[in-house]
Amino acid sequence: MLSKQLHVMSPERAEQLKTGVLGMPMAKFLGLRFLSIAAGAVELEIPYREELSFRPGQMQATPIFAAADFAAIASAWTLLPPGWSNASIDCTLKIVGPASGQKLVARGWVITPGKLITVCAADVYAVNDGQETLCATALATARSIEPVKD
Repeated sequence: MLSKQLHVMSPERAEQLKTGVLGMPMAKFLGLRFLSIAAGAVELEIPYREELSFRPGQMQATPIFAAADFAAIASAWTLLPPGWSNASIDCTLKIVGPASGQKLVARGWVITPGKLITVCAADVYAVNDGQETLCATALATARSIEPVKD
């Protein structure tokens, strides 16, 4: 679960993360929105839309995976030095229940930080009338990318 020793990120760093992630066409298409950002932890949501559904009212596996991946990898980004970026190199998702409701909420956190590789995780919840139900859990690996030097 989330570390009890989370540190608030500066508004500038949090804005950098939002700008970077929300600038991605897939994040825009999904309607992804950040709910909270702290050092080593991120919470985000994806609203239900029919084009993301498996059947009426239930999200398909792809947006569930995307929510988990974005949350886990973004949590790893929060621990990087300024100017660095990162990318997913592995993510395993286990769907444990239906994603029925008005939105998905994904909570990502860092398990083991590293200079080159960070192990992170995320839980994804289906939210229906304010009630959260775990629908998936993921384990991911993020590769840190050093800034290009001129």
